[in-house]
Amino acid sequence: MTHSLATGRLAVAAAHTEAALAVHAPDLVDGFTAALPVAADTVGRRLRGALVREDIGDARARHAGRGRRHAFDRVEFATAAADDPVDLLGSLDAPGFAAELRNAVVNLAVALARGTGAARPPDDPDAAAVAAERLAPAGHNLHPCGRTRLGWDTVDVLAHDLEAGHTRIGLIAVRDDGHLGDDVGAALAAAWPGLPDAPPGYRLQPVHAWQRDVVLPARYGGLLRDGALRILDDEIDAAPTAALRTLLLPPGPDGRRRYLKLSLDIQVTSTRRSISVASTRNGPALSALLHRMAGADPDGHRLVLLAETAGAAVPAGSGRDMSAIVRDGLAGHLAGAERAVPGGALPAVDPATGRTVLAGLVAGYAAARGRRDDAGTARAWLDDYSRLLLPPLLRLATRGMALEAHLQNCLPTFLAGTPHRLVVRDFAGLRLHPGRLAADGHTIALWPGSVVGTGDERVLRAKIGYTALQAHLGELVIRLGESHGLDEDAAWRTVRAVVDETYAALPGPAARADHAAFTAPRVPHKALVRMRLGGAGDAYLPVRNPLHAPA
Repeated sequence: MTHSLATGRLAVAAAHTEAALAVHAPDLVDGFTAALPVAADTVGRRLRGALVREDIGDARARHAGRGRRHAFDRVEFATAAADDPVDLLGSLDAPGFAAELRNAVVNLAVALARGTGAARPPDDPDAAAVAAERLAPAGHNLHPCGRTRLGWDTVDVLAHDLEAGHTRIGLIAVRDDGHLGDDVGAALAAAWPGLPDAPPGYRLQPVHAWQRDVVLPARYGGLLRDGALRILDDEIDAAPTAALRTLLLPPGPDGRRRYLKLSLDIQVTSTRRSISVASTRNGPALSALLHRMAGADPDGHRLVLLAETAGAAVPAGSGRDMSAIVRDGLAGHLAGAERAVPGGALPAVDPATGRTVLAGLVAGYAAARGRRDDAGTARAWLDDYSRLLLPPLLRLATRGMALEAHLQNCLPTFLAGTPHRLVVRDFAGLRLHPGRLAADGHTIALWPGSVVGTGDERVLRAKIGYTALQAHLGELVIRLGESHGLDEDAAWRTVRAVVDETYAALPGPAARADHAAFTAPRVPHKALVRMRLGGAGDAYLPVRNPLHAPA
């Protein structure tokens, strides 16, 4: 271990992880200790930027003039300026958040020691997407706790985290009177005929292997003893995605791959990753509504929605611990040379080229057009990408549906580097405005207490503004500046032109209100660290908007 991390609480956490690695993965020990300073710096830089951006404590005064300012008041720092990210909190009393930060450091160091896997991605588009996600081990591009895994020890991380490459899905039998929703087990058995039949009077329900082994015995011993739940011996092999609770299943006899989103009661970033009953019941209905609305959109053919086809829960205890949602994969959606790239991988370095995945796409775009791989081409690529991303999202929001289009939920597709289509997955975080939906001729019966419905247009717009503009395009603009020298003001003028053109073609007061809000001097930013420190729900604060200046 380096001298700078040799003392203090971070060193204690690191030593605990190192001792576990020495027993269970001794080949990773040297890589882990070498990666610790890098991991601490990565977490620290993201925390430092968030503290300044969100004006927490005296951070702005302490770090004034030391970082590089970007759009939406984002500040990037070259270093963390602290060996332990927790030291950046200063006098703030936040022991819980401090533990999350240190947990993120040690788990990021483990991920860095494990590496990115195979250099050549597999031909299967879903497996290739998961392999690409491994290029971005730090996780969420803005949250300092992208690698927090509170609830897992090092052995669990080795067995189930993204870099493991594989994990297991357990199966339980749930008595009919304790099961709520679709027969997910039957849906899986139809695709994988080798699965066991549920006993008479029971439904087959998949659960994450860790959840089966740790959470169910601890919380549901009574149900297990009286037979309301039965743990079966059978398992399904699967591959963890960056979302951890979403697992890629092996191909079925029909050649298609599907995903299972399963309750996983550990904390990643700000949230424990169990799944509400509402999410299991709303997913298929939201998928159907989205497909109807996208079908009527002028760019609907460029929007690919990975449908959630079935969902079920066991409404015992919290009702969140044994939930499952089946999601379609990419198979059958892509054509020819079309390549889907997870949005989170775009800013990551491609080990084959030493450049970011994003820079490689722009280079391919330039070569296909006989252009120079320079700032002008990067701006043209950004224009094409913005025209892929924004018009359908903005139009859907005007009609009452705001998709959560951050990098982690999007898989844009490309042909020779050219933005071609937008694949969107995971609908649990979207927002619906019933009034706007009704005006567009749509209704949907949401599960009681669902958080996705809102009568506040500001909440609807904040979902789009934060995810698609700030977290998604904001990241790409910064990285194109680094790789191609693209001027940020010029980049945002390009984006503003797309916004203006989209709303110019939309009639009605909703479109005018949205356009005014998205081009206002200040817009709401989701304050991720304030949310952790406050312990409440979503929190937003105003930041300066680069789209305010006219194109």
